[in-house]
Amino acid sequence: MKPVLAPGLYIVATPIGNLGDLSPRASEILSTADVVAVEDSRVTAGLLRHIGVKRPMLPYHDHNADHVRPGLIARMASESVALVSDAGTPLISDPGYKLVRDARAAGHLVVTIPGPCAAVAALTLAGLPTDRFLFLGFLPSKQHARAEAIAEIASVRATLVLYESGPRLAACLSALAEGLGDREAGVAREITKKFEECVTGTLSALAARYADAPPRGEIVIVVAPPGEARPPSVEDADSALVEALTRLPVSKAAGEVAKKLGLDRRELYARAMELKSPLPLAGGVGEGVVSAPSPAESPSPNPVSGETRKREGN
Repeated sequence: MKPVLAPGLYIVATPIGNLGDLSPRASEILSTADVVAVEDSRVTAGLLRHIGVKRPMLPYHDHNADHVRPGLIARMASESVALVSDAGTPLISDPGYKLVRDARAAGHLVVTIPGPCAAVAALTLAGLPTDRFLFLGFLPSKQHARAEAIAEIASVRATLVLYESGPRLAACLSALAEGLGDREAGVAREITKKFEECVTGTLSALAARYADAPPRGEIVIVVAPPGEARPPSVEDADSALVEALTRLPVSKAAGEVAKKLGLDRRELYARAMELKSPLPLAGGVGEGVVSAPSPAESPSPNPVSGETRKREGN
């Protein structure tokens, strides 16, 4: 006799390609739930056939969610509702978070049955840092909107993970290279399937690879975080000070550059004073004053004074 599930919402992760990845617990939940909320009933019907069961299914997707959600919430008071997507973990770039939010607000039981997730699987394949990552879902398809979205996350110090379709892959990689710099990246596709692959390289190299040969299958792009910023050099500081001194007094110029470059304000102030002082002439000593020649060096009995020499050299 099959166990009876307590009323509530069960979030069930399903395979992203290999049906063998369905966990025993997920199989048990799908076999006993009173109703299964599905993204596409045709896809989920195939999964249910695989485990040898038939369960009532109710479509729940972006186009009908607002209409269907209240009825599902009401049913959770006395029935078990399993939520699945076509592949992977529900809510991850799929509808569902509002259903979870409303179920919790109504006081219903909410349980997750974890399992496959294409974004996480791609992270494990790409060989890029995994201690901090940001999942972006799909970027906008229009060029300007996509560029704006990339600009928003350009400075995020984390590995980036996003989904993309084959026909748009090369354009997306090119836009990422332009907006983020030519970072290391990986393109994973057909994860857990027979032709699974993960190609790595720079964003520009990957864009060139797929420009004339868009791949098939579900695609995940993984992009390395930005490299460590180069510490400002003496030349950087001098350049910034020279520009700031055209607009500001020494003290304020030093303060502005210190804040901008993260350098010591007192040291910058001292350097700014040096930059504002007259530069010494070649062969001069002290503060730009050239010493008078010795009598032996002088071409006349009346040597030219240092001040006169300095004026003549200006």
